Amino acid sequence: MIWDKEKESIQREELAQLQLERLQSTIHRVYRNVPFYRRIFDKNSIDPDSFSSLEDINKIPFTTKNDLRENYPYGLFAVPLREVVRIHTSSGTTGMPIVVGYTKNDLKIWTELVARVLTSSGITKDDVIQIAFNYGLFTGAFGFHYGAEKIGASVIPVSIENPKKQIKILQDYKTTALISTPSYALLIANTLIEMDINPNSLYLRFGLFGAEPWSERMRQEIEEKLKITALDNYGLSEIIGPGVAGECLEKKGLHIQEDHFFYEIIDPQTLEPVKEGETGELVITTLTKEAFPVLRFRTGDLTRFIPGECPCGRTFRRIDRIMGRTDDMIIIRGMKIFPSQIEAILYEIEGRQPNYQIVLERQAGVDQMTILLEMSEDIFSDVMREQTQLVNTIKDRIASEFGLSINVKLAERRSIEKVGEKIKRVIDKR
Repeated sequence: MIWDKEKESIQREELAQLQLERLQSTIHRVYRNVPFYRRIFDKNSIDPDSFSSLEDINKIPFTTKNDLRENYPYGLFAVPLREVVRIHTSSGTTGMPIVVGYTKNDLKIWTELVARVLTSSGITKDDVIQIAFNYGLFTGAFGFHYGAEKIGASVIPVSIENPKKQIKILQDYKTTALISTPSYALLIANTLIEMDINPNSLYLRFGLFGAEPWSERMRQEIEEKLKITALDNYGLSEIIGPGVAGECLEKKGLHIQEDHFFYEIIDPQTLEPVKEGETGELVITTLTKEAFPVLRFRTGDLTRFIPGECPCGRTFRRIDRIMGRTDDMIIIRGMKIFPSQIEAILYEIEGRQPNYQIVLERQAGVDQMTILLEMSEDIFSDVMREQTQLVNTIKDRIASEFGLSINVKLAERRSIEKVGEKIKRVIDKR
């Protein structure tokens, strides 16, 4: 594909104009209908009519999760409750849930955005899609369900079942695409191995995974064990649910939906924009949401804009896979560490995707870190000497990498508790 710089420039100008018009409309809507935003605008002497360029968005203070929680349940709705036809909540693991409403038009747009993600992933009307997200207040299952129906695919709303039942359905219903968290897909893959089922006997071709950070190595492991193409997608209930961004078959970043959202990446400490290509916290403003519009929402998710064009030909910009969360950043004895860095070391030592949890405690005034690591049954049946060797190897690598002495405890498989569908990677008891 030949890159036409002049054509792209025109497209970006047209997109910027569309974004500005939709931003102006959203600002007037929230000022009129959402007391929280009206107070923010008045307190900061912001005139809703003063937005003449996208750069003017910097006048608006950031919206945080605490702001959303403090307005529980309907305080941030911009339409009367009689116009809200669907209500979901965030899948957050702590604090008051965040209640999100949808009008009929919101659901129509949401369906369209998810259909885009599915289509860019290579899924068509001929596919049979098994959705292994929980059908409840969490947005993941319903978002993918209606997006899949939009493109004409067959949907199996299996929800959360034990891995053996998932595998039975994969076999009998001839599923071609699996949608779940990456960790759950890996659990299914490992169960296949335990059951001595050849993945080539399945009809699976694609897997769309999200709702938790995952690494490139984890992708490779899932692809090898399930014999599929594994693709990343990103969404969050506070914005709309799945459909905020998704990978195409090139696997070179997640395409963002710039006609419906305005994206920024900031330094989470200084709150200033980072340079192009640098990692920071993703900030999103909704441009077309009616029931629950948000301005400059700090997602807490760490990523970066990927410079340049994608070989697939899509012109919307891309972000990198979510690298972690700002609130998962561990500060211990003056050192800043992200769980993804610990995960990379565990993966290298174990040779497979680790299931782990980091526990932080304060003992005698000193911060202590303990890594709980789930191990396979064969490791637990090994002699104590081999278990000790594994523990010491992990300790030595962490000490070498970060200059920290830590504790490591081995745990039986599936013993680390999940909150909803996710493992909370960091437990801070300090």
